Amino acid sequence: MKRIFTIALLFLFVYAYPQTTPGKHSIKNLNVNTETAEFSVALYGDDQLVFAAPSDKVTIIRNIWRENRQPYLDIYRGQIDSTGQITGKTPVQGDVNRKYHEAVVTFTKDLKTVYYSANNYGDDNKPLRSSKGFDNIQLYKASINDAGEWVDVVKLPFNSDEFQTGQPALNQDDTKLYFVSDRPGGYGKTDIWEVAINKDGTYGEPMNLGPVINTEEREMFPFLADDNILYFSSDGHPGYGNLDIFASKLFDHTISKPLNLEPPVNSPKDDFAYLIEDTKHKGFFSSNREEGKGDDDIYSFKEDEELFIECLQTIKGVVRDKDSLTLLPGTIVELYDDQGNQVMITAADEDDASFSFDVPCDMDYKLVANREGYLRFSEPVKTANDLDLPAIENNIDMSTEFKWVGDDLLVNINTIYFDFDKYNIRPDAATELDKVIEVMQKYPELKIHAASYTDSRGSTRYNKRLSEKRAKSSVEYIISKGIDPGRLTSEGLGESDPVNGCVDGVECTEEQYQENRRTNFKVVAHIQVKREE
Repeated sequence: MKRIFTIALLFLFVYAYPQTTPGKHSIKNLNVNTETAEFSVALYGDDQLVFAAPSDKVTIIRNIWRENRQPYLDIYRGQIDSTGQITGKTPVQGDVNRKYHEAVVTFTKDLKTVYYSANNYGDDNKPLRSSKGFDNIQLYKASINDAGEWVDVVKLPFNSDEFQTGQPALNQDDTKLYFVSDRPGGYGKTDIWEVAINKDGTYGEPMNLGPVINTEEREMFPFLADDNILYFSSDGHPGYGNLDIFASKLFDHTISKPLNLEPPVNSPKDDFAYLIEDTKHKGFFSSNREEGKGDDDIYSFKEDEELFIECLQTIKGVVRDKDSLTLLPGTIVELYDDQGNQVMITAADEDDASFSFDVPCDMDYKLVANREGYLRFSEPVKTANDLDLPAIENNIDMSTEFKWVGDDLLVNINTIYFDFDKYNIRPDAATELDKVIEVMQKYPELKIHAASYTDSRGSTRYNKRLSEKRAKSSVEYIISKGIDPGRLTSEGLGESDPVNGCVDGVECTEEQYQENRRTNFKVVAHIQVKREE
């Protein structure tokens, strides 16, 4: 049998896979299956379902699909009996089940509207082909009358003769329609898309679900469960072979990494069209594994262990020069956990200097960046305990090791501040002093002069002594970390040289006073740093 792909329809070879394989599901091949293809179940109420199977119409000339020599697909309904089997198979009535393929459906919650896939028909009920001669699958919408007939069939406005659009799935409140398409703007052979259904019945612009879901290969058969978990099939994500079934949780701003459902649901052959009733932990899927009865078979399953979706959050940003905001591609960016273990490392992108880490939620991390000629960047980052939040935007603005202030070359750190009338090293000051230590360790010949200042409150004599103590405490901290005392000198300059207008007799805010309580670190010997003009 020739193997081909079309968006709404899969006619698949078969491969052996033992049902005794341990897993999180118990599965059963259903009696409704035949030597031909049965697949893609949708629930209709509590005890009915619909599915696709080759047409059993009796006609003078039977329509046969040339790709597998089986009749074209129709949509059937059946009852679910007490043993979970499908009985009473009958074709859906109304303006459906025409000459060519119809398959893969989804119903609104009130069961009054249905979306389904079918070949592209014109107004004259004849098939329409693309400019390249392809008979593409399209999405249709129909109303369901009191007799259960599908009537008032219309094509959805975002179809095109030039590409496939099919395999519909609705979200919980019928405000979004998910579908599969090979339209332009995708990532691979077929992608999963979503489109908003407006209150007036119109539709928004189709949006691609993005690269977390879509790959360069095929993503197909979406189904959205009540807990907002998207189940879909893919042969682009790592799996057991051919199409596997995956699960990802959809949030307002992000999508969790796809999780493979593993055997016995997945096998080395095609596994697809997964449907689950959340509250009952049971459902159906389709597969062409060898132990089946024919082409594609419908399987029922019971979920023995509830699906666990790992909570991940993205930490991302760009690396820039702090002063010029020039991008710094190639910068090494690392992420450490709260135990100091490196958990991830990357280089900022060569084009846009971006970086990105996907990490577990509700954790404390440290973001670190290193680049020649720049001070080591280190900043704590905490992920949220809820994935329903945007990615953490954490740009890295790196400071050069040195900066010129007038004719003085200073170690380029944030100003070290002191509390009023104090000279102890605050935690924020220790962080900056560690940068001075880093530079002095890197350049063993470097000598530093620490100059400390106070604000204008207090007498000139008192402030001179206080600033000397502040300079001395800064130097002692550096020496305590292993730096040779002979490489350091210090000086207290009191309330001289304020950085603002807060001098004697001027009333200032506490923030303005603090700006003057500072220590600078001047390079005094043996290093060559080019001065930017």
